[in-house]
Amino acid sequence: MTAGRGAAFPSRKECDLDAFAALVEQPTDPGDYPLATRITQGVPTYDAAPLAHGPTGDTEQRTALRAELAAALVDGPGIVLLEGAVPPEAVDRVSSVFWDLIAAQHAQGGLAGDHFAKPGANDRVWNALEKLAVADPDAFIDYHRSDAVAVACEAWLGPRYQLTEQVNVVNPGGEAQHPHRDYHMGFLTDDEAEQFPLQAHRLSPLLTLQGAIAHCDMGTETGPTMYLPHSHKYELGYLAWRRPEFVEYFAQHRVQLPLRTGDAVFFSPAMAHAAGHNRTGDVHRIANLLQISSAFGRATEAVDRTRMVNAVYPTLRSRVASGLDRASAANVVAACAEGYAFPTNLERDQPVDGLAPPSQADLMNRALDEDWPPEQLRQGLDQHGERHRSAVGEDDWCLVADTALVAEDAARLEDAARAEDAARAEDAARA
Repeated sequence: MTAGRGAAFPSRKECDLDAFAALVEQPTDPGDYPLATRITQGVPTYDAAPLAHGPTGDTEQRTALRAELAAALVDGPGIVLLEGAVPPEAVDRVSSVFWDLIAAQHAQGGLAGDHFAKPGANDRVWNALEKLAVADPDAFIDYHRSDAVAVACEAWLGPRYQLTEQVNVVNPGGEAQHPHRDYHMGFLTDDEAEQFPLQAHRLSPLLTLQGAIAHCDMGTETGPTMYLPHSHKYELGYLAWRRPEFVEYFAQHRVQLPLRTGDAVFFSPAMAHAAGHNRTGDVHRIANLLQISSAFGRATEAVDRTRMVNAVYPTLRSRVASGLDRASAANVVAACAEGYAFPTNLERDQPVDGLAPPSQADLMNRALDEDWPPEQLRQGLDQHGERHRSAVGEDDWCLVADTALVAEDAARLEDAARAEDAARAEDAARA
């Protein structure tokens, strides 16, 4: 679907539910997926158990499967289900590590932020990949040797991809998430997304692949993730997913896939999806969420942007005081400061004032607006860098209490939840 009037910069006003529905309501043709064992609610489903312990050596079959998964993710429904992708015994051993980390978080009394649900409603383990590698290397190896996961990643991104993982537990009675698209552009507000040209909207979902590995049996009553197949094809989706009519359409047409321990789902980050409502009284639905990034999202040179900011800021501050217009100063900030909030440590640098924490450029612009002395910005940059630092090891954030920061984060999370509720109420009133 192409933005109206061939607009270089799409607008939320162009979102068209009828055009969206025409894309979403197309059927999934089983004939297009000969390697699938069946089509489940429009989702090609594969027996991945033969690949769970690593490559089988059948390169021809692997190549064919990779091509078929690519076709399903790009031109098909945008989602595939790989049954038995990771051996259940490997999953269970990894789960025990995750539960220990969650117990440590509870002992500290901290809250884990959530991009699309109320903070503190569920349990989260950020940077689970690194924490698992440090805590139990054997478990890490047995879990990640799966060739089913590797084939899915290569189908979307090619080789040399970069993996991150975050554990999500929807506790008994836990409410469903709001339907959404994912990182990158899914983390932007509508106002921010409108500042990006249409080609960036097209590019964003090609930079990452979303996945989830079931760490328990998930009947529909436990609230497994809800999906809207084919919704990734709507080019204005990053501006549409918050609109009430699209949220209602999602509620009426989404599918929900029951899973068993070790099953994996992979899908386009542009697909509308949301964790479901856990209606049980005793099942803590646990999944490991995989976000896999393209090797190509990197600059060619390593640049010390903190050093640049500290060097440029005193002169830039003086120039602004002498009459340099603020818009020109913002261009200078863009040239030297890190403008993106990610990657970061989502335990220290939580998404509490929106969907993303402040970037280095946000901090530098704030310093200019509030006329900070250079030393204040230097201290702010040091704190910003500390929040971004991985915290796995002897000073692990999950294992060493910092009560002042935990209390501060809890207050910020609660304020953010109230602000989010107010914003949604305002959007509903306007609709």
